[in-house]
Formats: sequence, C-alpha cells, structure tokens
Amino acid sequence: MREFLSAATAFPAVLFGAALAVVVFFWLLVLLGAADHHSFDGDLDTGLAGIGGVPVTVSVSVMVVVGWFTSLTGTVLLHRSGVTGLTRAALACGVLVAALLIGRVVLRVLVRCFRRSFPDEPPPSRQDFLGRVCTVRTGSVSADFGQAEVTADDGSTAIVQVRMLATADATADVTALGAGSAGLLYAYDAEGEFFWVSPYDRALDPGPPTPRPRTASRRTPRRTG
Repeated sequence: MREFLSAATAFPAVLFGAALAVVVFFWLLVLLGAADHHSFDGDLDTGLAGIGGVPVTVSVSVMVVVGWFTSLTGTVLLHRSGVTGLTRAALACGVLVAALLIGRVVLRVLVRCFRRSFPDEPPPSRQDFLGRVCTVRTGSVSADFGQAEVTADDGSTAIVQVRMLATADATADVTALGAGSAGLLYAYDAEGEFFWVSPYDRALDPGPPTPRPRTASRRTPRRTG
C-alpha cells in the first residue's frame, strides 16, 4: 500500500491522478443530472482527432483512465529500478509520453470497435419531409414567399421554406394557405432550397385504421327431443 501511494503521488502518475479526480467528479455530476455528457461536443472537432462518433467526455475519460494505469505502472517500475538524478527524470518524462500514446491507441481501437458494432445512421435529409403535412407559419404562401413547420420522425420540428404554384385567381393564392393552415409537401426544389406545398384538409385524413370490435358469436340452441 505504501508503494502504491508513493507511486500515485509521484511524477507523472500524479498528473493523471488529478485528471482522473476531475473525470470522476464530472461523471458524478452527470449521474445527478447536473451535467450532460455531450457538453463539449460542439467545442472540439473530434473528427480531426480520429475519435469522431464518440462524445468528447467519453474519449477524454478513456484516455485519462488508461494513462493513469500506464503511468502508475511505469512509476512503480521506476521506483523499483533505483535510478536517480537526471536519468530518473528522463525516464519519468518517457513514462508520461508513453502513457499519452498508449491512451490514444487504446481509444482509437475502442472507437473502431464501437463504429463496427454501432454503424452511423444516415443523416436526416430534406427529402424525408416529402409527403408530410406541415403547418403554415407565415401570413400567406405564394410562389416566392412562405414558411411552414413540419414534424420529423423523431418528433422534432423544423421550419422550412415553402412555395405554392400561382393560379389564375390571385385572391385564391393569398387565402388558400394562411397562418395556421395545413399544407402537403409534395416536391422539393434543390436549387431554390424550398418545398412545393398544396392546401390540405385535415378532415379528409382518415388517420390510422380503427380496429373493428369483436362481436360475440351467437349459438343456436340445440333442440332436445
């Protein structure tokens, strides 16, 4: 136990020990609901570091844990070797570099295994909104103006640009789709980045089929002679 404490409080294990304490404290906050494990994903480009697809907090935690065990093992070996002076300092710096490299290698291997086991889902596309019913959020929709709110499969909502083909009656164009009215997204213009929409009557939507109630079968009483 004394050897463990001596190694844990010596360089370079003490650096990873301090980082490990921060990591443990952070995950305790996550368990308590006071922090989110995706908190730092938007601040760092994990794709350039080769750890894309895994939250930054998870990646850092893995590197810190692996680095702590590696540096602790290396520090114990240094204590047992009995070297001193500049040689010991140089070897301690070598243990620090080795711990960082091993932590990164282990992380990359784990990320690769994670990607094979859980392949990335294709990103959502605007084409997924075709055929969906939207709600107009602007005062009107015309051939060059309009916005609507549409709901995705996961329940999230998005504001999209919508346009409606002009008709011979200009008054009908203005009043056909007003704020709060329903429209059907039937086509997408990639060049203009908007959806073509047509009026939609929610009352005509039959909705999901209603199961027919099961009726008890009637049995004809048997006549007894």
